[in-house]
Amino acid sequence: MHIFKNPNFDFVRWKWHAIAVSWIIILVGAFVIWTKGMPKGVEFSGGTIVILKFDQAPDLDKIRASLPGGGANAVVQSYGEPAAKQVLIRVHSAGAESGGSLSATAEAVVAELTKAGMGPIAESCVPGRPGNCVAGTTIVGPTVGKELEQRGILATVFALSGILVYIALRFRLSFAVGAVVATIHDLLITLAFLAIFKYELSLNVIAALLTITGYSMNDTIVIYDRVRENLRTMRRDNIASVVNAAVNQMLDRTMITGGLTLLSVIALFLFGGEVLKGFAFTMIVGIITGTYSSVFIAAAIVVIWQGRTPMRAAPAAPAAPARKPGKRARAS
Repeated sequence: MHIFKNPNFDFVRWKWHAIAVSWIIILVGAFVIWTKGMPKGVEFSGGTIVILKFDQAPDLDKIRASLPGGGANAVVQSYGEPAAKQVLIRVHSAGAESGGSLSATAEAVVAELTKAGMGPIAESCVPGRPGNCVAGTTIVGPTVGKELEQRGILATVFALSGILVYIALRFRLSFAVGAVVATIHDLLITLAFLAIFKYELSLNVIAALLTITGYSMNDTIVIYDRVRENLRTMRRDNIASVVNAAVNQMLDRTMITGGLTLLSVIALFLFGGEVLKGFAFTMIVGIITGTYSSVFIAAAIVVIWQGRTPMRAAPAAPAAPARKPGKRARAS
């Protein structure tokens, strides 16, 4: 199956334009994080999540106003399908970890809503029984959240370090640097979009970020492998020509793989429910930027590193010298 017939696009020509666009997106994301902060899920910040199910369509503004402090320290949003009539209330914790106080927070949320005329609210939902009820509760202490945050950062750092060492040994140092820079680029771009669209940083999002790391790296490795093969047949060409040829040769494969994967995560985003919304959004951004970085960023780093000089493949082993023919035996 071919999407492009004999493609011959000059991708290397646009490397500086691509890098400039990436920097603009990263700086916009950094500005949003600096001014508004990066929203963190309860897994990292600690707190209480209460999911309530109502008989009637819930009024989010009324629920928010009924909470202590007018809901200043809480997030109130619809949960699941509109027909389910469920509301997710997230209250972030403050101060030292205390299991009792966190449990009391969930009870206080239910009590305040009951006072506001939204009760009675049963402690748990029973299938088939009408009435407002608590569909679920999640409690995470701030100490546990801090530990999960540190582990998420360490997992990302270890993954990038292992990738750098592997590619440096398997290919060349310039290839390894290009792959790691492209992966860091993907992570920064994805974090920028998460901040701009106000998605919380949760364990699901961390899992998506690590998945993006592997996906983007796989695409980059495929292109690098073709670059290495081209170095044997295009020995007189400079590295820009070699890289351009490799990217064009793998363009069909890149577009088909990325397109099919993108369709899958779009379906997950649309039909996967509220819990998987952040994961699916992160994957959508990551697949797009991962394909983009494999073509423009990773390849561009190799070209910039090597310059315009020819980069020959490793020389073949010298052939063994031919043996001189032996003298004929004298006749007896």
